[in-house]
Amino acid sequence: MITVRKGQAPAKLSRDEFHLVFARDFYDPAYQAVAAELAAVEEVAWKAYVDSHKAPVTVKAGPGFADPDYDLSIEWKETRDRLLAAEARQKDPATPSRILLINGAARNDGSCPGEISKTWRLAKLCEETLAAEGVETDLLDLSRIISDYDRHIHPCKACVSTAMPLCHWPCSCYPNHSLNQENDWMNEIYERWVAAHGIIICTPVYWYQSPSILKLMIDRLVCADGGNPDPSSTHGKKAEEAKALEKDWTYPKHLAGRIYGVAVHGDVAGIEGTRRSLSDWLDWMGLIDAGPIAQLDRYVGYYDSYADSHATLDKDTAFQDEVRNVARAVSAAVAAVRSGKLLQPDRKVTNPRPK
Repeated sequence: MITVRKGQAPAKLSRDEFHLVFARDFYDPAYQAVAAELAAVEEVAWKAYVDSHKAPVTVKAGPGFADPDYDLSIEWKETRDRLLAAEARQKDPATPSRILLINGAARNDGSCPGEISKTWRLAKLCEETLAAEGVETDLLDLSRIISDYDRHIHPCKACVSTAMPLCHWPCSCYPNHSLNQENDWMNEIYERWVAAHGIIICTPVYWYQSPSILKLMIDRLVCADGGNPDPSSTHGKKAEEAKALEKDWTYPKHLAGRIYGVAVHGDVAGIEGTRRSLSDWLDWMGLIDAGPIAQLDRYVGYYDSYADSHATLDKDTAFQDEVRNVARAVSAAVAAVRSGKLLQPDRKVTNPRPK
């Protein structure tokens, strides 16, 4: 018997509580000039909240879905269609090799820190190295979360822990218009991962771990590892239906076969653990490491001044060259895989514990 446990979520906000929360977005006194208009917008937002308008604009799923008559979020379907197109381009041998470079540091000079991050500089070294080899690059700067207007990577809601088929590929948890959980960057980020033949993650260590902006993206990529590409099969978020489906689930690895490298840096501690956790995660998703040279961890200015850290990096030319070698190793591995010279050794091995 399938049991879905209940009783944790709080009750919906009262009308007065909703007003207080809604008004926080308009704290600036400049909004007083349009107070009447905001009150009208608030009434619409309140109605959407009460009636749970998560996906107010839908389209019939159509052919190829388990339930063609199911009303899919049009925003989800548009993202899914872009992923299918990106996957087709990625698999086309006539397209140039493409490597996604990810800057995992939260610092940039467009907000409070007032200065670029060292990690950004490392990602740019990779970009220059790959450009010299004729490889296309896509630089994903996650620090834009701190400096762009209304840009978000919303947190994972852990649907997978209820049942794997409840976790849709791509993620269908967002946007949730009734809860003002919108402008989710992941719909674009999924496409950039799918389009890439190789991935390089450059990141600092924050308190022994990956920065929160990087971990947000990592958690939201859970749907790439076993996620359900057909929300109509669970009629959206019907937990009972998802639990019933999981018995025979195949856990498709939607990003498997891409090459990866990582470059981790820190100033006191945590570089090895962070590098291992990133590599373990990418291995689990079925990506292929580009060799030991492409899994780099180094200290920059061990116990030195934060204020002088950029100057310290300037002097550490060996580390700069090691980062360039990460890019070279990933580029070589991508070329080898695409030419058929490098095959994943365990590609035909059956996993007795798929998950």
